[in-house]
Formats: sequence, structure tokens, C-alpha cells
Amino acid sequence: MRRLTALFPSVRAADRRLLREGRLSGPMPWVLAVMLFLTTLAAAGGLALGQAAQRMGGGLETRATVQIVQADADARERQAAVTLTALRGDPAVRSVERVGAAEMAALLEPWLGAQGTDDLPLPVLIDVGLTRADAVPDLARTLARVAPDARIDDHRAALAPVSRLIGTLRWLALAIVLLMTAATGFVVVLAAASALDTHRGTIDVMHLLGATDIQVARLFQRRIALDALFAGLIGLGAGMLVLTLIGRQLAGLESELVGAVALPAWGGGVLVALPLATTLLAAAAARWTVVRALGRLL
Repeated sequence: MRRLTALFPSVRAADRRLLREGRLSGPMPWVLAVMLFLTTLAAAGGLALGQAAQRMGGGLETRATVQIVQADADARERQAAVTLTALRGDPAVRSVERVGAAEMAALLEPWLGAQGTDDLPLPVLIDVGLTRADAVPDLARTLARVAPDARIDDHRAALAPVSRLIGTLRWLALAIVLLMTAATGFVVVLAAASALDTHRGTIDVMHLLGATDIQVARLFQRRIALDALFAGLIGLGAGMLVLTLIGRQLAGLESELVGAVALPAWGGGVLVALPLATTLLAAAAARWTVVRALGRLL
């Protein structure tokens, strides 16, 4: 390139105009910014759903609840005693804790009021920690023999529809990210091909002065890579702003289930890497397009 500049000083200036100068000039950078914005939202959604699934699974798949519903207080207490004994003696049970009457009343207070539970025969609730997630059927058969009114609730089974929904949404988010990545590559290919056709005369002069196809391709590669990086930073910034606003609204709901939908600790690094990955993709696509097109002309 030094030889080209010495032979024809205006070539270097013309080289820089193979693609339009100036940040976000032309439609391509804006399209890339929109794509990065949507990719950021989709990637953040997928990461947050994965974190929620992990929290839900890790906290509930090895837990169960035993309830004894019996109107007769004496019979209810007898069955509670034998149930606690059977659970504590089972090797599949890690921990057993009976929910106290005061805690039961606090749980029911939003629906029945402060005095609504005074005259009601409250069921016995026992929180059970399991050593393995598949122990619930065996425990149910054991409790059926010692306490006829005892019922065991499998939290994992109760949340299975929610887990399936989260899994489907995670795959959907991944599909969106992949589609947006492919669309980004296509946009860069079209932009590079269009610029190549527009400046065909300048490229011919460069070839006459001794420039190779790789040197010409580097001009496109540099220009498109800079535009892609700048557009990616704008898309990432807009996406992070939207995610921050959504996060504040979710925090205001004060819901334990909704609160589990949050980015993992390493999720921010993944989102920050998106503009860099887009820049590399754009540079590679531009180089491939130009080299391939120039090779066909010779």
C-alpha cells in the first residue's frame, strides 16, 4: 500500500471512500444496531430463564410437603406423630420440619383474616427434604400404611408444566439469537456487494496500480468492522437500558417466582461480548464477500 500511495497519492483517499465515511452513515449500521438490540434482549431472556430454571430445580426438586387433613384433632395429632417417626427413619429423607400453628395462621391470614383460623381445624403440614428427587413415590406408599389421611405433594411434579414452558422459551430465545446472527451476516454480505459494485471503477484503478484482492478486501473489512462495532455498542446500550427498566419493574412485584428470573453472574459478560462477536462476524463476512466477488472477475 505504501507503493500505491507513492505512485498515486489520491488512491489512499479514494480507498477510504470505498464505503461511506462517518459513523452510522447509510442504512447498514442502523440495521446492525437494531439487530444487536434484539439479539441482546433475546440472549438476556434465554440466560435469565436458564437461571430461573436452575433456581427452581435446585430448590424444589429435592423437597416435598406432607399434609394431614383430619377434622378430629386427636386423630390428626396421632397420625402426625407416626408420620414424623416414619419420615425420620427413612434413609431417603434428609430433613423433616413440621410447620407450626402460628406459621400456618400467618400463611392463611391474607385469605381468612387475622381471626379467621381460630375455629378452623388446620391441617398438619410437614416440610420434607429429600436425598434424591425420585423418593416421593416410595414415601407415599410408606405413609399410606401408617397414616391414612397423610398426603405427600411432589413439588417437582407440580412445577413440571412451568419447567417445560421455561425450556421452550429458552430454545426460542436461542433460535432468535441464531436467526439474528445469520441475518447480520446476510446484511453485511449485501452491503459489501453493493459497495463493491458502486466503486468498481476505483477498484479497477487500484488493481492497475498493483493492489491485490486481499488488500482491497481489507479496506471493506476495516470499514464494515468499525461500523459494526459502533452499531453494536449502540444496540447493546439500548438493550441494557431496556433490561434495567424491566428488572426494576420485576423487583417491584416482590414475587419469589418472578424474582428468580434474573441474569446469572456471568450473564453480563456474555452480553458485552455480543458487539465484539458481531464485529468479527461482519469483518469475516465482508472479507469473504469481496474476495469471492473479485475472484470471479479475474
